[in-house]
Parts: sequence; C-alpha cells; structure tokens
Amino acid sequence: MSGKVDWLAHNLEVEGANTDAPTVGRVMRDDVVRCAPTDRAADVRESIECSVYPFGLVTSEDGTLLGRIPASTLYASPEEPVGDLAEPGPKTFRPHTSVEKVASVLTEKDLRWAIVTTAEGRLLGVASREDLE
Repeated sequence: MSGKVDWLAHNLEVEGANTDAPTVGRVMRDDVVRCAPTDRAADVRESIECSVYPFGLVTSEDGTLLGRIPASTLYASPEEPVGDLAEPGPKTFRPHTSVEKVASVLTEKDLRWAIVTTAEGRLLGVASREDLE
C-alpha cells in the first residue's frame, strides 16, 4: 500500500483527527454467505436459507468479489454452478466511505445492502441500509 487512502480502503486502523467518523467499514458485518463459482446452486441456497441475507456472494480463491447470487435464482437449477447464475459486477463501496454517503446511494438506487470491498475488489463484508441510517 502506498498511502493513507490505500490504508483506509483496506479498513485498517488509523490515528489522528477524524478517526471516529462513522464509515461503512465500521458498521459492516462479515457473516454473509460466500461461495465459489463452482459450488452447486442447491448447496448455496441451503446456506443462504440459514443466513440473515437473501443472497450470497461469489468470490474467487483469493476473496475477490465475482458476483452476487440471490436465493431466488437458485431454485430453478439446483445442480448448476452458482458462477453461471450470479449477477456479475454488483455495486460496491470502499470501507472508508461515510455511512451518510452509502445510505444516500442505497436509498437513491433502492438497494437494501452495501457490499464492501477493498480497492482490489476483495470482499470485506456487507452493511444494511438500516444499519447505516
């Protein structure tokens, strides 16, 4: 990492003024269902049904976010790999983004969840619009 913004974008601790500012990285949770692109839809659906989230996130081996998989898309093709069913390129936020800005974007786009990643696209967690407000 080369600078302060990179440090913040990886949700690492900082010191100094304004370190208590509420950011999405401070309220996010990391308990979302993560799955590989080759995982069977039926297996992922079962995990999502036990989760508080109505979706799972497809990641590569190194944790890079590849797509979002709503539970509703997993019923029709239980043997299909989730990588073939996932919605590619979901909207993401960096962890140092203010809760106000993220909540505003979610409201504007009528979204319930903020997906938080590093600048390289590695999944860190999710935050609900309710938690941000």
